[in-house]
Amino acid sequence: MKDLKGKKIAILATSGFEESELFEPKSALEKSGAMIHVIAPEKGKIKAWNHGNWSKEIEVDKTISEADENDYDALVLPGGVINPDKLRRDQKAVDFIKKFFESNKLVAAICHGPQLLIEAEVLKGRTMTSFHSIKKDVINAGANWVDNEVVVDGNLITSRAPGDIPAFNRQIIESI
Repeated sequence: MKDLKGKKIAILATSGFEESELFEPKSALEKSGAMIHVIAPEKGKIKAWNHGNWSKEIEVDKTISEADENDYDALVLPGGVINPDKLRRDQKAVDFIKKFFESNKLVAAICHGPQLLIEAEVLKGRTMTSFHSIKKDVINAGANWVDNEVVVDGNLITSRAPGDIPAFNRQIIESI
């Protein structure tokens, strides 16, 4: 496994993130030696969603207002239906994502996470995947949608659903 010691990765989320889509990439990246910061609009803890129920909480390391894209090597965007819908209404969150694209830094989004990329208007001409229910939204945002467990297009990594997390994690680690 690739050693990510010295690499710093932001995970942008809020309450309603899909539990496995935050905790599993976080764990895999930490095992590879990376430092992870959970970034959210609010201080304190945010709560996971798991199979239709509220679940575990995780401590927020920095608010979006405190976070600086220049401090990070990559950005991970977990899905969940609630999480991206709430974050896409937060202009600071959308601007934070745009800065990673402007700097050509790695961005990895899974499941419904690409809804944030639609809002950030960074998908035109990209090849990617997502949860099938937002396929039309991704296409309407100008992307070429494909049905693969993990898709890499330059600095963008996308996966479809929790079942793709092992491939998603491997690709993030390999690409940093």
